[in-house]
Amino acid sequence: MTAALDVAVVGAGLAGVGLGVRLRRAGRTGFTVLERADDVGGTWRDNVYPGVACDIPSALYSYSFLPQPRWSRVFAPGAEIHRYVRDVVRTEGLAPHLRLGTDLTSARWDDDAAAWRLTTSRGPLTARVLATAVGRLSEPRVPEIPGLGTFPGRVFHSARWDRDLPAGLRVAVVGTGASAVQLVPEIARRAASVVVLQRTPPWVLPRGDRAYAPGEPRPERAALAEEAERLFDARVAGTRAEADLTERARAHLRAQVPDPALRTLLTPDYAVGCKRALFSDDWYPALQQPHVTLEPSAPVAVEGSTVVAASGARYEVDVLVLATGFETTRPPFAHLVTGRDGRTLAEHWAGGMTSHASTVVHGFPNLFVLDGPNAGLGHHSALEVIEAQIGYVLGALDHLDATGGPLEVSAAAEAAYTAEVDRRAAETVWLRGGCRSWYVDERSGRLTLLWPGRAVEFRERFGTFDPAPFEVAGLRTDVIRAVGRMSGDR
Repeated sequence: MTAALDVAVVGAGLAGVGLGVRLRRAGRTGFTVLERADDVGGTWRDNVYPGVACDIPSALYSYSFLPQPRWSRVFAPGAEIHRYVRDVVRTEGLAPHLRLGTDLTSARWDDDAAAWRLTTSRGPLTARVLATAVGRLSEPRVPEIPGLGTFPGRVFHSARWDRDLPAGLRVAVVGTGASAVQLVPEIARRAASVVVLQRTPPWVLPRGDRAYAPGEPRPERAALAEEAERLFDARVAGTRAEADLTERARAHLRAQVPDPALRTLLTPDYAVGCKRALFSDDWYPALQQPHVTLEPSAPVAVEGSTVVAASGARYEVDVLVLATGFETTRPPFAHLVTGRDGRTLAEHWAGGMTSHASTVVHGFPNLFVLDGPNAGLGHHSALEVIEAQIGYVLGALDHLDATGGPLEVSAAAEAAYTAEVDRRAAETVWLRGGCRSWYVDERSGRLTLLWPGRAVEFRERFGTFDPAPFEVAGLRTDVIRAVGRMSGDR
C-alpha cells in the first residue's frame, strides 16, 4: 500500500532538518524526511577526514531559530557541527518523521492525483509536496585517471575517509581545494611522506582559529553577519575591495613562504574568490616540511603503486587520497525527478540549473529545491539562503492549503530570474576572475551555484512566498487576480 504524505523532504542535512523543524513548529505533522544514510548530518556526517571544520565563523553556522551558544572554537570542528544537527533532531522531536536508510530511486509528478509518486528503497510513497534538500556537497567527484582502479594500496575520496588508516604511510593527496587545505597539515603529522598533486594553486587567507576560553562570550551573530555581508564587495570584479582582498592574500603568502620559487608555484593566476576562498594558517607551513612535496601538476596515470604526474615526476605511495570535490553543477538527483511533461529535472537543466527564486522550477509543480540553483553564497553562511528558502516553502504550503493548488511557477518567471542572475553574475569574479570553478556550469559557462548578491537581499525578496509568478490550473495567479479586479470594476 502506498503511504500518503503532505510533504516529503529528501535529505537530512542542515537544509532538510531545518525544514523539518519549521514544519513541525508550524503544526504540520504530515511530513517525512527521507535520508539514504543511517544518520542525519549531511556533509558533516560524511566528511570525517582529519582537520575537517567549518570555514566560516561558528556563530554564523547554526539556525537563527536554534542558535548554538557553546561552539568550542572560532571555526567549529566537523564532529561538533554533526552533534549540533543530531541535537536539533532530538530536542525538536524530529525522530518520528525520519526514514533513515531510505534511498529515493524516483519521483514522478502525477497530474491526475496532483501529487508526487515516489519510489524508495523501502517502498512507494505519495506526497502532495516534494522538497529536495540533498545539498551540493553530497556526491563525490572521482577523476578519471588511467590505472586508478588497479592501484594496490588504499584509495578513497576525502568524503569517504578510511577511519582505520594507520600512521607511517606514504600518502599522495590529489587536489588543493578546501578539503585538502584542511587535511594535508593533519596527515603530514602522521605520514612517513606526503605528496600534494596540485593542478591549480588556491588563494589562501589567514584563518585566526582558536579555542574559546571557559566562560568567554561568543561573538554576536548579527555583528558577524554584517561583517560577512561586506565581503560581497570583493566579489565584484575590479573593485577596490577586490584589490584589498588580493593584497591580503598575497601578504599571507609572502609572510608564510619565504622561498620565492615555492611562492611562485603557490601563486594563483586568477582573481581571489574566483574559486572558493580558503582560510588556513597551517597549509603553507605544512607544504614546507621536509617530508612533504608539492607536485605542481595533476596526476595523469597510476602504474602499480606509482602515481605519474603531468610533469613526468613519479611518486611511489601507499595511499591515494582524492580531495577532488563533488558533483555540483549537474546534481545526480536531478535524473530521478520527472515533472509534468515527462521530462526529468536533469533534462530541464541541460543548459545549466535554472529556477525562480532559486527554489522552484517550471514544469515541476509542488516541487521545492533547497540549496539548489544559485542558492549558495560565496561570502556568507549557506544557512542565510537555506532559512529564506524554508520561509518560502512554508508560505507556499499555506497558499496551497487556501487554494488547493497545485503550484507551478511560470516559464516567464523562471526565464526572467535566470536572466537577472546571468546579468548580475557577469560583473563578479566568479565569471570574470579567470578560473574554472565548481560554481560555474562546465557546459554553458553560467554561474549556477551562487546567488550573485548579498544575503540580506535574498532574504528580503525570497524569504516569504509570493504567488504572483505561479500558474494555477493552467492560469497564472497574477492573471487571475487581474481578471478579478476587472470584474470588480464592472
